[in-house]
Amino acid sequence: MDLLVEAVGWLGAALLLAGYALVSSARLNGDGLLYQLINLAGSISLMINSAYNDAWPSAGLNLVWAAIGVVALVKLARLARR
Repeated sequence: MDLLVEAVGWLGAALLLAGYALVSSARLNGDGLLYQLINLAGSISLMINSAYNDAWPSAGLNLVWAAIGVVALVKLARLARR
């Protein structure tokens, strides 16, 4: 189980860094669906890893990060329906 949770954490870190790099290099729109999905998956992955390792400040940060991602996705879905 430890190895799986470690892998999930590294995947989350890679996703967040990739999303940031793609937006910073103008290859991805920061308001777009793909960026929001990358951020959400990355933050949830890091939240799982942090909680498993009792790193509660990091888990809390990633919980808030994930909530921001969910709100952004809901807004994108509402805009798409119009």
